[in-house]
Amino acid sequence: MSRVFFGAELETAATWWRVFRKDGVTLGFTTHDRDLWFGGVLHRAAPGMLPSAIRRTAGFEDDPGDIEGALSHAAVTEADLASGRFDGAWIECGIVDWETREAAALYSGSIVGVSREGAGFKAELASAKARLSVDPIPLSSPSCRARFCGPGCGLNPIAFQARARVVAVDHDANDITIDLAEVAVFRHGELRWIDGPMAGLSSRITDVVGDRLILAERIDADVQPGLRLRVTEGCDRTITTCSARFDNAANFRGEPFLPGNDMLAQYPVAR
Repeated sequence: MSRVFFGAELETAATWWRVFRKDGVTLGFTTHDRDLWFGGVLHRAAPGMLPSAIRRTAGFEDDPGDIEGALSHAAVTEADLASGRFDGAWIECGIVDWETREAAALYSGSIVGVSREGAGFKAELASAKARLSVDPIPLSSPSCRARFCGPGCGLNPIAFQARARVVAVDHDANDITIDLAEVAVFRHGELRWIDGPMAGLSSRITDVVGDRLILAERIDADVQPGLRLRVTEGCDRTITTCSARFDNAANFRGEPFLPGNDMLAQYPVAR
């Protein structure tokens, strides 16, 4: 970066931040009084949204932060916050020269919590250094530690996905019925909404009862029959299912035959 900020008595600098949501949407904001385009992202003027002071340390501890704002910007609505569209989103913050568009990133992290405060909101951030607190050595377990069709599993998710439409919705029971004949394979799976009020969001399928898919995330009240979605089969993470159903035991990420703590604690007993 060639631009040196705050080296002169008068600066043409503004704060910017970007939000990379998990549903694929990227949003840009700036404290400048006009929209700024740089880095391939349009940063909309949002004077009512301000990041807190950012403190960067040389240690390995997390550098937390937060963003506060009023629910007045069209890009950040109360409905989106309530539906979880911003949960786990990746955040980048920095400073930009609003004349030359030279920018520098000062902070990156993820949203770990969003709370409502009066007529506004507050998003709590965890910096990228928070990843260093994750234990790099996996703990042994009889079940598979890999996410189905994710890293370590080795299976192609496309082979286990299908498109469907909603046939019926029970908002009280938080379940749906879809237009596929065989739905038992989707237990422990996932669905992604293609259209409707939850378009772009994913929901975990916790169970399948008859022809009904029980979802973990609350179904929006405006979800009605006819909406399209994509469903992905699930796995119960056992060696039996991995071998018999998916023929993928070679990639099983678990220790199904390792003795448990109860066996290790046994000792000889006199008879």
